[in-house]
Amino acid sequence: MNLGLMLDAMVVLPSGVGLTLTLTVLSLTAGFLLSVPLAFIRAFGRPGLSLAVLAYTYVIRGTPMLVQLFLLYYGLAQIEAVRASIFWVILRDPFWCALLTFSLNSAAHTTEILCRGLQSVPKGVTEAATSLGLKRFQIARLVTFPIAFRISLPAYGNEIVGMIKGSSLASTVTLLEITGMARQMVSTTFAPYEIFIVAGAIYLSLTSIAVKAIQLLERWLSTDGNRVHRRKVRLRPPLPDPETTTSLP
Repeated sequence: MNLGLMLDAMVVLPSGVGLTLTLTVLSLTAGFLLSVPLAFIRAFGRPGLSLAVLAYTYVIRGTPMLVQLFLLYYGLAQIEAVRASIFWVILRDPFWCALLTFSLNSAAHTTEILCRGLQSVPKGVTEAATSLGLKRFQIARLVTFPIAFRISLPAYGNEIVGMIKGSSLASTVTLLEITGMARQMVSTTFAPYEIFIVAGAIYLSLTSIAVKAIQLLERWLSTDGNRVHRRKVRLRPPLPDPETTTSLP
């Protein structure tokens, strides 16, 4: 094992972390924003709309993300109507193709995760909110979704970790993120063992940070209400003792 080459890789490969995190954060954000309405349609929508969302998630979740990326990046270029459209400005760029693929893939997985969380919310909670006079949108925004998000958070944490690792597929469409930088170094040094060990260590560090952040968020969401309650109790003035209280004449 060439330790000097590994040290060189430790200097070069971190330059691809920025692109890796950019693709991961943007795709997770876009996928989450898209998945929220789809999850409500999937859980509570009309049968036809729910079936359409199910078809989308079934196809995306059932096919490899690498195949989806190749179909978007290489396949659409074969269609003359796509090349002549205004969308070709975006679709010809590997970054936007990768981002679109990752976002659609993340949206499909997150939709099913949130759908299970929404279906796990007790009906008594929504019925109580209805009895208070809240409208359907208010119930969904203030009651149903926050509870479903807490329920779905552990599963969504797995989606975050999976997207960090899945971002390595961007190297197949010439993007120089961590894996792309590693492949470029291997092509010049012919030493894949040392270089990909460093690349794997970088991915392991990123996923470990993500897992720890999700655990802290779970802990904060599960204890924040108790902390607020304890703070209110602590600041509340004590009630007078009825045995020591004297009545005014």
